[in-house]
Order: sequence, then C-alpha cells, then structure tokens
Amino acid sequence: MAEATKKYAVVTGANKGIGLGICRELAANGVTVVLTARDEKRGVEALESLKGSGLSNVIFHQLDVGQPASIASLADFIKTQFGKLDILVNNAGVIGMIVTDPDALRSAIAAAQNIPNEWAKGVLSDAENLTEETVIEVLNQFLKDFKEGLLEAKSWPTFFSAYRVSKAALNAYTRLLAKKYPTFCINCVCPGYVKTDINYNSGILTVEEGAESPVRLALLPDGGPSGLFFVRKEVSDF
Repeated sequence: MAEATKKYAVVTGANKGIGLGICRELAANGVTVVLTARDEKRGVEALESLKGSGLSNVIFHQLDVGQPASIASLADFIKTQFGKLDILVNNAGVIGMIVTDPDALRSAIAAAQNIPNEWAKGVLSDAENLTEETVIEVLNQFLKDFKEGLLEAKSWPTFFSAYRVSKAALNAYTRLLAKKYPTFCINCVCPGYVKTDINYNSGILTVEEGAESPVRLALLPDGGPSGLFFVRKEVSDF
C-alpha cells in the first residue's frame, strides 16, 4: 500500500505538448506520475525523454480514454501498484478538422466556452438545476441541428462548432462532479494559447507556461477551491 504522504498522479494525453509539460512539472514537485498515451511507442519515447532529464519518478501506461477496457486496465494498475490516486489531469483531446489559419484558430479557442445559442447557454449556466441529463440534452440537440444543417439558424457556433460546444459541456460537467464529490478539488482550466502540434505551433505561450496553471490546480491542498473554471490563473465565468 502506498505511503500516505506520497502523491500519485495520472496525466492523460501526455506523450507531447501540454500533457508532457504537466508530467515534467508534477514529477519535479516530487509526485509519482503515470504518463499515459494511446500510442505506446510515443508514450515510451516521452517517458525516456523525462528520464533523460533526471526525472525517475515517471512511469508509462497505455491509455485510450475512448475505450472503457483501456480505462479499466489503467484503474486496475493504479489500484495494484499504488493503492490510491491523488491527482488526475484529464488533458487528452482530439481535433476533428484541419485549420490552416492560425488567427481563426486562436479566435475559436479563445471563445471555446462561449456559445451563442441562448437556450444551451442558459441550461449549462444554471448551476442549481444542472444535471447530467440536461448536459446530454444540450449535446443531443446540438448533434441533431448539426446533422440537419441548422447550426446558423439555431445560433450554434458555425466555426469549430463541435470543439466549442464540447468544451462548454465539459466545463458544466466539471461543476456537476465538484458537487457530487465535495471532498475532492475538481476544476477545469484553459491553459492559454500554447504552442503545440494541435495548433501548428502558432500559440503565444510556451509549453512550460501552459503547464503552469494545470499543475498549480493539481497541487492544491485539501479544501482548496472546487467547481471553478480558470483561464490560466484567474477564475472565469462558465
């Protein structure tokens, strides 16, 4: 069983970019980090790069967050090896379209949590009445309108639409989880516009700068703020 004073973390989507930067900073703070990635070869290469810089408290485990069996395998590994998990950084993401205009991409990411559909905005912003079912209702309505070509008519975002709606829904779900598990610190954070492969390195922040805010939240002491949305270090509206 793990020592009570030792901290263990899992970082998803961690073979490069912000995820790798978060692993590096957590490990540098004495946390034992499980670096995860879908691609085992890339994950092992990322692990070796951290070990090469003197960080021995990082291990690799394959994880595809879209596959329940893969998630269960990681959970069993954590339970067997450590007996507990102190920190989970859900960093893994996927982008479903190619955008070659950095300015347009920057604008879309900056507006990620803001959606113009007033009904959806009202549902996701209503902290008192928000439920998992209402979040799913918003997503199902978006998918229906998307398939029927009604995004503009129904005031959904028309550029980077799925990305922006999914971010808004995820932020709302964070608030739900924080209410469901009051003894945990559960927050969401926008790290800023960071230079990574996903934006063709057009960002304005370094990976180290982007990792700073998620790491700060990950290392919050018990009783720290929960159910909040941060843009870098500042609390923001949902």
